[in-house]
Amino acid sequence: MKKWGNFHTTKGMKNLPNILTIGRLLTLPLLVMLMMIDTSWAAWSALALYTLGCITDWLDGYLARKYKLESNFGKFLDPIADKIFIATVLICLIANGHLSGWLGITSVLLILSREFLISGLREFFGPKNIQFPVSKLAKLKTGIQMFALGFLIMGQYGVDTLAWNIEIGYTLLIAATILTVMSGWAYMKEGIKHL
Repeated sequence: MKKWGNFHTTKGMKNLPNILTIGRLLTLPLLVMLMMIDTSWAAWSALALYTLGCITDWLDGYLARKYKLESNFGKFLDPIADKIFIATVLICLIANGHLSGWLGITSVLLILSREFLISGLREFFGPKNIQFPVSKLAKLKTGIQMFALGFLIMGQYGVDTLAWNIEIGYTLLIAATILTVMSGWAYMKEGIKHL
């Protein structure tokens, strides 16, 4: 049994990447609370917590690969945690008014629908030993989406620092939504082949 620090690599939950993933989920109630408080300090605090979540999202995968800390528990939890994290932020952005109008709501619906679609494909084809690895297009979509949500979390409170804050957020979200549809369609075509 290999060890990295005080964490076992073969014990499902007791390794650093999994702890980072669980930690990301545990911050969500605080992130929701901060996003629903309509003040500048809350917006900046929410952005800091969101940024920390994005960093741990990258870091848990990096550590798991580099130090061979991969586990079945991590493979199961990490993609779910990512989806819950993003879905929570998107719903809060609609609830607090930072995302509004047909464009904002349509983007959220398309992003969430794509996540459900991919999860469904992986769940259906998993027992058949058919994998759907993350594509480069999906990784690009995730990166742009993370930046978009950061700008949108700040909303009007970011305008004092960056005049075009809201416009940048919406533009990046539109780009992420287009990539969401494209990558979702690519996954769907692959799934149809196996059907």
